[in-house]
Formats: sequence, C-alpha cells, structure tokens
Amino acid sequence: MGVVAVLAEVVAVIVCLLSATLVAVVGPERLREAVPHLPEKLRAAAGPIGLLAAVLLLNSLARDFGVGLSWLIGVNITDSIYAVEGALVAELQSLTPAWLTNYFGYVYVYGYVFLLVFPLLAGLLASDRRLLRRTAIAYTVNYAVGIACYLLFVAYGPRNYMPELVQPLLFDALPRFELLTSAVNANTNVFPSLHTSLSVTVALLSVSTRDVYPRWTPIATFLAANVLLSTMVLGIHWATDVLAGIVLGSVSVWLVTSERVHAVIDR
Repeated sequence: MGVVAVLAEVVAVIVCLLSATLVAVVGPERLREAVPHLPEKLRAAAGPIGLLAAVLLLNSLARDFGVGLSWLIGVNITDSIYAVEGALVAELQSLTPAWLTNYFGYVYVYGYVFLLVFPLLAGLLASDRRLLRRTAIAYTVNYAVGIACYLLFVAYGPRNYMPELVQPLLFDALPRFELLTSAVNANTNVFPSLHTSLSVTVALLSVSTRDVYPRWTPIATFLAANVLLSTMVLGIHWATDVLAGIVLGSVSVWLVTSERVHAVIDR
C-alpha cells in the first residue's frame, strides 16, 4: 500500500468521524443556519488562518532542511532526557496489554487528526467569530515554538535511542502508517511532542468554550488524554517530550484566552 492509498484511507475515516460529530455536537439545525454565513466568517478569520497556513508551510520546508541545520546549531539532548527518566517508556510498554496496541495506533493517527480538524470546523460554524480565530492562533503558537525547538534541540525518540528496550509498536501493529509518518516527521524531532501540545490545546479550548459546544468537551478531553498516552505507549516520545508538550499547549491557550491578548486577537 502506497502513501497515497494510506492518505486516502485516513481522509475517508476523518471525513466520516467529522460528519458524525458535527451532527451530534453542532446539530443539524445550527449547521443549516451557519452555512450561508461561512464566506463571511472565513473572511473575518482570514488573518489568523493565513498565519497558520504560513507556519504550516514553514514547518513542511523545515522537514527538508531543518534536520541538517539542527545538527549544525542545535544541542543533542537525548542523553540528558534518558539520564532523567531512563527506561520509563519501556516500562510503560511492558505494562500495556497487547490488545491496546492497535487502539493506540489508531488514536495516534486517526484520533489526532480528527481532534485537530474538528475545532476549526466548529469554530467556523459558531456564531461567535472569535472561536475560529483563537483556535487558529493557538495552533500557530504550537507549530512556531515546535519548529524553533526542533532546530535548537536534537532529540531521538525512545524507539530510536534504545531499540533493544522500546519497540516501534505503531509500525509493528500497523506498518502501513510508517509511510505516512515518515513523510511528515523526522526521527530527531521529538522535543516537545506536538501531538501532545496540540491535543492539550484542543482539550483546554473545549473547556473554555463548553457553553457553546458542551458535547465536544468530554470528547476532546478523552481523546487528548489518549493521544498523550499513545505517544509513549507506541515508543515515539519520552515522558519529557509529553511534559513539554503539556506546558506548550497550556501556554498557547493562556495566550489566546487571556484578557490582554485576546483583546488584540478579537478585534
């Protein structure tokens, strides 16, 4: 199975998940009412969305030149991370039942993409135009800091650093996803975990907007917690990466929801 086929599979699954969740969370009536106003709402959020698109483009370019540059200007912190937490990820893998491997693999791929895309759609459909703007800016902060950290710090994940102890469970259980993840990730880009930071961002934003979409909050927090766990169970990230991701996600949400900052964002 080629990367195009895997990508098509992921897109098909995400579309199904989004469709069902939009009906359940947003509701058919609110969907019908929002559709005529979509162009206007997109124009209102053009700035933050454009900024996010620019950072995502920079992120994709950084995957090509960033690793080489990181080795020139960055600091290899892998040994330091291991000195702090040792074989914690290996121990977590040993405690995880084998039947959970596939579940966490699907959460890491399907659950994560769904978790990131739904808030953008929900923000676009909300009557409060600030939701989409805040979500886009919070994502931008995560990716911008992530790019900077990936240039400044060289860090191999536990599955690469100690392959004799940590198994690449995602690729063992679901080998087709290796084609997809290898196209968007580098082995030295693990600190911080953007899977964690963006998932935490979505969960915290869902709590702050629970009066708008109350059904989304438990879904987002549950999925975010599972994505966080999946990064370690699958041997992709250290606990240190996850902790840094939690801090980054929390700071990004604080920035876009603090009174001083969102007074500027929401103009």
